[in-house]
Amino acid sequence: MPKLSLDRILQSQGFGTRNNCRQLIRQGDVRVDGVVVDDERTVFETTHLQLSIFEEIWQYREHVYIALNKPSDIECSRRPSHHPSVMTLLPDVFRQREVQAIGRLDHDTTGLLLLTDDGAFNHRMSSPKHHVPKRYLATTAAPITAELIEALRNGVQLHDEPAPIAAVECVQVAELQLEIVLAQGKYHQVKRMLAAAGSHCAALQRISIGELRLASLSLAEGEWCYLEQDQLNLLK
Repeated sequence: MPKLSLDRILQSQGFGTRNNCRQLIRQGDVRVDGVVVDDERTVFETTHLQLSIFEEIWQYREHVYIALNKPSDIECSRRPSHHPSVMTLLPDVFRQREVQAIGRLDHDTTGLLLLTDDGAFNHRMSSPKHHVPKRYLATTAAPITAELIEALRNGVQLHDEPAPIAAVECVQVAELQLEIVLAQGKYHQVKRMLAAAGSHCAALQRISIGELRLASLSLAEGEWCYLEQDQLNLLK
């Protein structure tokens, strides 16, 4: 990790413009490893650096990788149309860092959502070339049949696709619920596939991405956490 002046460190972590960060430092509102630093020119090694802003502790991170348990009626866009943005569930520093959702969940779809300010990571995770599998729990309006499962496994034709699209995996888990794994990321894909197979999706939750499972994160709806390296490895 490079050595940076304190004002640049704060700016990189989303605490405002360079001038705003300098003001925080000069006011004595910033501690580094528990010690007040009031000179913005002070240089620090960023590895394992711990900051305290207004007595709230922040670990320096070159990039942030976030998992969120998305509630219903939340839009993934930073500029939402009809519902609150997912950014309202996160600290404001993430907006300053230009954190973006990796792909999108519909406003009424819940579950695992990843966000980051690492553009290269975002591209790798969202690019169809990498085929990162995503597992969903779908609730249907009518009882699930063997014919429905077979159709989803074999492939269904969506009106704007040149060829049928099949689930990587599809299993029934309850009378009205199935788990379906997709390797693409097409618009309303699960809902449209169910409709094409003659069913209707009444509720949808994303429960895993790669080998990272929402249940392992112990997040209530609306809660978020940082992803550490061992968890990021599960996304490969």
